[in-house]
Amino acid sequence: MLVYGRNVAVEILKKPEKVQKIILQQGFDDKKILTMIEKSKIPYSFRQKKEIDCLADGVHQGILLYVRDYQYYTLGDVLNSNPSFVVILDHIEDPHNFGAIIRTCEAAGVDAIIIPKDRQVQVNATVMKTSVGTLDCMKIVRVSNLASTIDQLKENNFWVVGTALENSVDYRSIDYSGNIALVIGNEGSGISNLVSKKCDFIAKIPMYGTTNSLNASVASGIMIYEVIRNRKWGYFGL
Repeated sequence: MLVYGRNVAVEILKKPEKVQKIILQQGFDDKKILTMIEKSKIPYSFRQKKEIDCLADGVHQGILLYVRDYQYYTLGDVLNSNPSFVVILDHIEDPHNFGAIIRTCEAAGVDAIIIPKDRQVQVNATVMKTSVGTLDCMKIVRVSNLASTIDQLKENNFWVVGTALENSVDYRSIDYSGNIALVIGNEGSGISNLVSKKCDFIAKIPMYGTTNSLNASVASGIMIYEVIRNRKWGYFGL
């Protein structure tokens, strides 16, 4: 996997064993990164800017890193660690949304993120860059079927909370004190009908302005921290 940019380079170089090689632009002068590269003993080379521009599909800031592909976890791996809060992404397509959700989940202490193998953005360079170094701290499970995965979670005493505007209740009225699987739907179509039928609760975030929906990563942030708030201060706490 090819990733680029100085901020993501700093985070990745904290665990240099994942980096295979590095390409720097001629004249690259970030002393902090250069010191980290030297200490890591990762092979690197210098190239002209036009060569790097051809390799990177975005703003690279003069540094490219070739890293090993992300190694997904299995649902069994996660269930064996006695999780209490997981997030399910129902076919998120935007890598920036996915990366932002990973970052929020890591900050909130979510145990794992579950994604489907098809019609869902996978972990790629954009996701890694947007997650800003939190990807290695987050367990991401890739499954073939979300509906059957939800059944397995229910067998392990999880309550499943979906998000939608129709046939739903205010997200603040739900008790999140048990094991929770929070479902975030597709940016355009929301959660699928089959997944919706599997949910124990359908929550909505009230809208008070002219818009009738929120960006998927924003909505997930609100919902995730409501679960955390509920657990910290109790149902209907302050």
